[in-house]
Amino acid sequence: MSTPAYPPKPIPGDRIAVISPSAGLPGILPLPYELGLARLREEFALEPVEYPASRKMGSTPRERADDIHAAFADPTVKAVMASIGGDDQLTVLPLLDRELIRANPKPFFGFSDNTCLLLFLRNLGIVAYHGACVMTELGRPYALHPVTAASIRAALFTSGPYEIRAAERFRDTDRDWADPATFDTEPDSRAGDGWLWHQPDRVAEGRAWGGNLEILSWLLMADREVASAPEAVRGGVLFLETSEEMPRAEEVFRILRNMGERGLLSSASALLMGRTKAWSFDQPNDIEGRLRYAEEQREAVLRALKIYAPDLMAVFDVDLGHTDPQVVIPYGGMVRVDGPARRITVTY
Repeated sequence: MSTPAYPPKPIPGDRIAVISPSAGLPGILPLPYELGLARLREEFALEPVEYPASRKMGSTPRERADDIHAAFADPTVKAVMASIGGDDQLTVLPLLDRELIRANPKPFFGFSDNTCLLLFLRNLGIVAYHGACVMTELGRPYALHPVTAASIRAALFTSGPYEIRAAERFRDTDRDWADPATFDTEPDSRAGDGWLWHQPDRVAEGRAWGGNLEILSWLLMADREVASAPEAVRGGVLFLETSEEMPRAEEVFRILRNMGERGLLSSASALLMGRTKAWSFDQPNDIEGRLRYAEEQREAVLRALKIYAPDLMAVFDVDLGHTDPQVVIPYGGMVRVDGPARRITVTY
């Protein structure tokens, strides 16, 4: 695999592709989607371009692959952003034209199931961006979160180092996207406790890779895109997070155990763990339940590290992935984790 390169950035006034590589949820939940499109125009001065499967639930893997190809091949489109995640993007990967996409590199934004496409792009040598889906971050109720907006703006339009900081407050519950009243008021939030550092006695720097832990586990099972040997990601900064499906702590450990057996933990220079998603509509934990769930997950991660990467520095509760606010992580881009100074800097 070649060393990932940063693709050219858009400028205000450019066109940005909006695609649904996983699920066409904009077709059944239009309120956050339309709000996200409006904010792309009004807050970021970009013109969204939709594709046939953007709002189509039940689209085939071929239809979604065709949209990806069209977005990357169009010379008037300067960036690509996913509408949302889903659960079967790995079925799209075998249909993608690697040479077409390699020949037309563009910044791609997405997370969750979009971990598939992010890792695909990294393996092509293209830096992509973990975060900033249209429905979730840009369609946030009431207003864009200023921390999220600043990170998206920097990742979209600028190049160079960007220091991320722990959010003072965060949201860990959701509201019904089908209810217009959801978007009328600022979401509830609670105070954060900052990052939790494990073995912060060094400075680590490397190219980021990882993403949603559940999706990585599926890619491992399907033997797609995740390197079978650790050399391809050796020295990189691994970042991981879990979704609203809220895997049990024991399942988190088992996935990490499998990654450890493949050398994917010991090959990392540092680990960033996203803030744990500890509430969902199916599991509406009270505050005590959320704290307990997050603690159990943290203990599972540390248990795996003790076995497979006992000297690895780790940072917990980073504002990445399924959380609000959310910072964008450059997938394949450089990340510096300064333990003694308690600082994390990404390069957009």
